[in-house]
Amino acid sequence: MNLPLVAIIGRPNVGKSTLFNRLTGSRKSIVGDEPGITRDRIYGEVEWKARSFALVDTGGIVPDDDAIIPANIFKQAGRAITEAQAIIWVVDSRAGAIPLDEEIGVLLRNIGKPVFIAANKAESKRVEEEAAEFYKFGFELVPISAEHGNGIGDLLDAVYEVLSFEEETEETEQTEIKLAIIGRPNVGKSSLLNKILGEERVIVSPIAGTTRDAIDTELTVDGQKFTLIDTAGIRRKGKTTEMAEKLSVIMARKSLERADVAILLIDAIEGFANLDANIAGYALDSGCSLIIAVNKWDAIEEKETNTANDFEKNLRYKMKFLDWAPIITVSALTGQRVNKILPIVQRANEARNRRVPTAKLNQFFEENAMQPKVGGGNAPGKGGNVRLHVQYITQAGLRPPMFVIFTSGGASSKGGLHFSYLRYIENRLRESFDFFATPLRLKEKHKTKKK
Repeated sequence: MNLPLVAIIGRPNVGKSTLFNRLTGSRKSIVGDEPGITRDRIYGEVEWKARSFALVDTGGIVPDDDAIIPANIFKQAGRAITEAQAIIWVVDSRAGAIPLDEEIGVLLRNIGKPVFIAANKAESKRVEEEAAEFYKFGFELVPISAEHGNGIGDLLDAVYEVLSFEEETEETEQTEIKLAIIGRPNVGKSSLLNKILGEERVIVSPIAGTTRDAIDTELTVDGQKFTLIDTAGIRRKGKTTEMAEKLSVIMARKSLERADVAILLIDAIEGFANLDANIAGYALDSGCSLIIAVNKWDAIEEKETNTANDFEKNLRYKMKFLDWAPIITVSALTGQRVNKILPIVQRANEARNRRVPTAKLNQFFEENAMQPKVGGGNAPGKGGNVRLHVQYITQAGLRPPMFVIFTSGGASSKGGLHFSYLRYIENRLRESFDFFATPLRLKEKHKTKKK
């Protein structure tokens, strides 16, 4: 989907790059006191109100300068202006309007596009009032401080209103499911892959570290195509003394980055190890849906009927951060319950591709009393003393599902919503919309009341 483009322009050394970095949350543009540091167009992406637009930072405009570099800067800025839907014209509130600003104002009046004057460096009330002189150019004026973040929300609100976003199309489920098998060395990853495939396609050996590279194997079951990624056993960096094994760790993590679903294989005989949690953390960071498979279950003597329950209870206690991941006991050697794995993988993939209509989210919001309490366990701020009002929730992405929580109120946005309240929302979303085996991403967008 093509994103609408907004161009940042202005004369040299007014804070364009600082504003670009502030809006995109990056450090792509080099910031310094020397004028003219930015010479080429630099692109980034801004997310606001659950929509995204592209942002381009340009070099300082010097319209009447014939020098080669300033002329090229002006040419680059001109291209950005032509491509953009809206323009953010950055000026220096402290310096006031100078003749060069007058020239830029004439240029912008003739382009026929929405222009917003970002009167930068307005950290104090006095400077903010002095910035009013820029109203004479006839464009909407927003006093800001790119360095401190003052007025940024108001600027984004104004720009957002004039942008034309492409209609969102329903994102279809991926026809192919990429499945990674991960775990410590020698827990049976290759054996499990072979049992799933029903044939010997990967070398199986009791020697730890046999598999060095991630190997892709295609499989189709009942019309569903899978790409199975067998990864090298992941070890702690300090333990991978051989270069080949260090590379295997890198390859395994790269495999997770392109996987939709991961099966974390745990050795039932050796039991849980701290490295299992670390590996699960890699999968979580990559946004994979996750299934925990306990291998070699055939070797566990069923002394009691609740052996599996006890094992799972202990595993849940040690991996509390994965309380949403299903656990299945299998045997890659005998094939015990291996046939249940792919249906679970399919269900997990469906969940990570699930989009909740806004109307249903609004109903969910109303039914679950989504306002946080103050001073309690789900207080909004770190100390529970800052009242935040949750305005609404919207889904901003898939694979994994991402939700944006919009809040307002409070004297400060530094504390944010309390982690226990975010956990509450996550749990309720899982229960209400069956986000099976998939991580959920929650982002908070806070807007302070204008004084």
